[in-house]
Amino acid sequence: MIRDIQEEILRLKKEKDVCILAHSYQTCDILEIADFVGDSFALSKLAKTAPNKTVLMCGVRFMAETCKLLSPEKKVILSSPHAGCPMAEQFEPEDIEKFKAENPGSAVVAYINTTAKLKTKCDVCVTSASALSIVGKLEEKDILFIPDPNLGNYVAKNFPEKNIKVINGGCPIHGAIKVDEVKAVKEEHPDALFLVHPECVPEVVELADYVGSTSGIMKYAKESQHKEFIIGTEISITAQLQMACPDKKFYSLSKDLICPDMKATTLVDVLNCLKGEGGEEIVMDEETIKAAVKPIEKMLELG
Repeated sequence: MIRDIQEEILRLKKEKDVCILAHSYQTCDILEIADFVGDSFALSKLAKTAPNKTVLMCGVRFMAETCKLLSPEKKVILSSPHAGCPMAEQFEPEDIEKFKAENPGSAVVAYINTTAKLKTKCDVCVTSASALSIVGKLEEKDILFIPDPNLGNYVAKNFPEKNIKVINGGCPIHGAIKVDEVKAVKEEHPDALFLVHPECVPEVVELADYVGSTSGIMKYAKESQHKEFIIGTEISITAQLQMACPDKKFYSLSKDLICPDMKATTLVDVLNCLKGEGGEEIVMDEETIKAAVKPIEKMLELG
């Protein structure tokens, strides 16, 4: 049955000239029918270069918004309207306006995992892979890093000469991992390297052998000569790495590292979108697009 649905999706996407994007946290049945698989910003850049006039995002809302910001001329559809991101949606533009009024001369650095309306108030965006490089190139010493305090603290640790402020919040999935869990898994698998996403709390990140984005973790594990790894990010990455590298062993840091928003999209949702019976088109006015794309352009300029 799954293969039948996949074949119908492949037929319809070709017939209707649709580019399907799937974030790495999606389930394997969706990854198999996607044109591109990867991290959120990488997918947005790929969507911009794709010849298709319609883009279907299998991910969460801020990812679909970023696609629209980079490709405003294209029709962008979010496969599941219910797929949001608690971290991206935890602040309002007014919060940033208040900070800037109270801290003139400060730069507001936004993790790409933010809403489009929040990006309109920020100075530059970063990804988890580019955060250190971008912040290191900023002239400003006073910085507000949003919305993830854990990634912000990781950046601050690398730039003690800068005054980097964060706001409480972050990814509820990565942020819930405790040091005791890490120590228990490391004790169970003493020969395994611990690879972790910087959205985890600082105490967990400090125990890592490698810290990086989802794509960075996957690249490191695939290219490493080491044979065992503990994966400190969404549990689906462990399964993908195991399939890609059957000669190596991969262990999930926790069975609770599951993002319900990423898993909100089903294969049938994708099918229904292609039938014109589901999903949600991302619509933004020209003023919002113009303001929200500025920090992304600044990131590309510095990156």
